[in-house]
Formats: sequence, structure tokens, C-alpha cells
Amino acid sequence: MSPANEEEFTGIHCRLDELLTARGMTLTELSARVGVSIVNLSVLKNDRARAIRYSTLRAICDALDCEVGELLVLADR
Repeated sequence: MSPANEEEFTGIHCRLDELLTARGMTLTELSARVGVSIVNLSVLKNDRARAIRYSTLRAICDALDCEVGELLVLADR
């Protein structure tokens, strides 16, 4: 990995896409349920997020009926 890529790599993978698929839910539906824009959810889904509010994390987990550890996992390097 180049130094720039290492700085971007957080070591955390968001399993949002997999959880949405498993629950038959769209990103648009999740956005409406949790009050977070589709753009921001997409950033999270694509592992480009730098931070997430606990309240947002809780809302997503409530909407998906999952635990934080099911949504956010350690990524392989």
C-alpha cells in the first residue's frame, strides 16, 4: 500500500450492503427510517466514512435489527 492509501485505510469494514440485502431493504428505505441521507449512507456502505455518530449507529442498528459488531467488522489488510 502506498502511504496515501495507508492513511485512508481505517481497518474497519461496514457490512451495510450485506445486511440490507439479507433484510430485503434498500438504501432509500434505510435512509427514510433513520433520517440519514442516502449519500451519507453510501459513504458508510463503501467504507469511505471517517466517523459515525453513536446516535446514527444506533438508529442503523435498530432499523436493521442488528448489533454494532454485525455492522462494523475488522477488515483484512
